[in-house]
Amino acid sequence: MNPIYFSAEFTTSAEQLSQCPDSVAEVAFAGRSNAGKSSAINAITRNGKLARTSKTPGRTQLINHFQIDEQRFLVDLPGYGYAQVSKSRQKAWHASMLRYLTRRAALRGVVVVMDIRHPLRDSDWSMIELQQESDAELHLLLTKADKISRSAQQQTVRRVQQEMEEAGISATIQEFSALKGTGLNDAHRVLDAWLFDREL
Repeated sequence: MNPIYFSAEFTTSAEQLSQCPDSVAEVAFAGRSNAGKSSAINAITRNGKLARTSKTPGRTQLINHFQIDEQRFLVDLPGYGYAQVSKSRQKAWHASMLRYLTRRAALRGVVVVMDIRHPLRDSDWSMIELQQESDAELHLLLTKADKISRSAQQQTVRRVQQEMEEAGISATIQEFSALKGTGLNDAHRVLDAWLFDREL
């Protein structure tokens, strides 16, 4: 576990790529609304108030940067996959994400957060397809693992891994529980590798 993440602080919210802060390395978190993305960020940073959590789908509408040190950031991307948003808003989100993922030179990796009980929905695949347009690496964080048994967790991880392989997509995958702290060390190792060039 790396305590450097515990000092993460909110820096800025950006509507456009041009508004994002100068950065040497950053990792972005993406996920369906209510998949547990904000809770995962808060667990990883041990700051329950860092990323906003809400039962209202689509709370995160901006690109939010959380500073780890002077040059490194965690990034909370707008949620996706909720029905209340208009087609034009969805199209705008898609364009904004594509610009961020393909043009953000500092982006080292993307963590796609999915509820372990409902992984790889159509909107998740859409996000993964966007990520594949970038040079960033991919990590799948299967949240709310405390909701199912250990054997079910392992089965889901294996199934998701198989689907990734069949799709020809390279990704690391883990189960995670913000409530229980499950997978926290593994998540930190991935971030360490991407942000600080450490061995996975």
